[in-house]
Amino acid sequence: MRLAVFTSKYPARVATFFERDMRGLLDAGVELDIFPMYPLDALLWRYSLDLLNELLLPRNRVHHLGLWESVRRARPWRRSGFGVALSDAAAVTASAARFGLVPLAKTVYVLPKAWAWAAAHADRYDHILAYWGNYSATCAYAFHRLIGRPIPFSIWLHAGVDLYRTPVYMRQKLAYADSVITCCEFNRSYLAQHYADLSPPITERVHVCYHGLDLAHFPYQPEGRPPARVLAVGRLARHKGFDCLLRAARLLGDRGVSVEIEFVGDGDERRTLERLAAELQIAKHVTFRGWLKFDDVRRAMSAATVLVHPSDGLGDGLPNVLREAMALGTPVIASNVAGIPEALDDGRCGLLVPAKDVGGFADAIARVLGDPALRQTLALRGRQRTEQMFDMWRNGARLADHLRATRRLAGAERVSAASTASTPA
Repeated sequence: MRLAVFTSKYPARVATFFERDMRGLLDAGVELDIFPMYPLDALLWRYSLDLLNELLLPRNRVHHLGLWESVRRARPWRRSGFGVALSDAAAVTASAARFGLVPLAKTVYVLPKAWAWAAAHADRYDHILAYWGNYSATCAYAFHRLIGRPIPFSIWLHAGVDLYRTPVYMRQKLAYADSVITCCEFNRSYLAQHYADLSPPITERVHVCYHGLDLAHFPYQPEGRPPARVLAVGRLARHKGFDCLLRAARLLGDRGVSVEIEFVGDGDERRTLERLAAELQIAKHVTFRGWLKFDDVRRAMSAATVLVHPSDGLGDGLPNVLREAMALGTPVIASNVAGIPEALDDGRCGLLVPAKDVGGFADAIARVLGDPALRQTLALRGRQRTEQMFDMWRNGARLADHLRATRRLAGAERVSAASTASTPA
C-alpha cells in the first residue's frame, strides 16, 4: 500500500509519537510519503528519533513546500479540478471564518499546498491519511478531492488542538472520511456524542489505535530513584495545568514535605510559571530545563521519583509522556480526564486526581513519595500495561491491516463541501 500522510509539523520538537506510528507502518510493509504543513526548519531534525532514517524513509519523501512556492505550483485546473477547488475553498474558508482570523489564515495557508501537491503527486497513492484533524486534514481533504480516483480517505484525531477545540470544517471532513482513527476510547465516545447525526453513523467508522513505544528502548528500572524528585514533561501551555503542580508543591512545603520540581519542555506559559514559582516562594526548588532531545527526556524520566501530569481539562487525549514513564518504571500521577484513565487502567497503574484539584495532587504526591511499596507496585503495573497496550510494532501492524482493509465508502465521494457548507461546523 502506498500511503500519503498529511501532518502539521515534521521535524518538530514534539513528534516522537508521530515518528513511532510511521515506523510501525513502515515495518508492516506500508510505503509512505509525508506532507507537513509547516516549511522545513532543519534545526529541528536534532529532536527526531532514529526511527525514520535515510534507509527507511529518505528525506526526499518528506515533501516540504513554502507558501509562495505552493502558490506558484498550484494548478488545480490542470486536472479539470478548478470547480472543485473553488467550491472547496469557499466552503472551507467560510467554516474557518466562524472561528476567527487565525483559523481562517491557517486554512487559507494550506489550500494552495494541497493543490500544488495534487498537481505533482496525485497519481502515486492508494490511501490518504490526515494525521491531524485540523488544518492537516483540510489539506488532505482538498488534495483528495482533486485526485479523481476512488481511493480511501482517513483522518487520525488526537486531542484538543484538532478535536476538542476549533473544529474547523470538522463535520464535513468526518462525513467525507472512510475511516476515523483516534488514540483512545474516550475520543470514540466524544465523537459519538458530538457527531451522532452523521450518516453513515460515525461510530461505525471509528477505529481506536493507541500510539506505541519501541519497548526495547525503554528499560524498566524502577530502582535507584531520588527520594522526592517530581517531574513534569510537555509543552508549557495553560491546558497542561502545570500551575496546579506548583501550587501543590507549595502546599506540600507547608505540610513539611520538601519536593524538587523539574519541568522538561517549553512554551508560552514558561514566564508565567516562573513568576508563580517565585510568588509561591518555591523557585529554588523548581528547575526549568527547556526542550531536550528525547534521549535526555528519557534520562530525566528514569531519574525521577514520580511523573505528574496535571491536565486541567479537555486538552490532551492520551498524553504520550504517561506511556513513556510507565514503560521506564516511573510511577505516574495524572488528572482524571479524557483518555488518561485508559492508560492508567482507571487508577490501577497510577494515581488519578480530579483536574485542578491542588489538594488532591498534593495528597497523591505525598502518598507516592512516602510509600516505597506503592511506588514499586505502580511501576510494575505500569510496565505491564505498556507491554499489553502500547507496543509500537504490534499496534503498527494492526493499523496497517486496518488501512489496507478500508475501502472508499459507497456514496462518500458524493459528500462535498457544497452539500454540507450550510451545516454548522
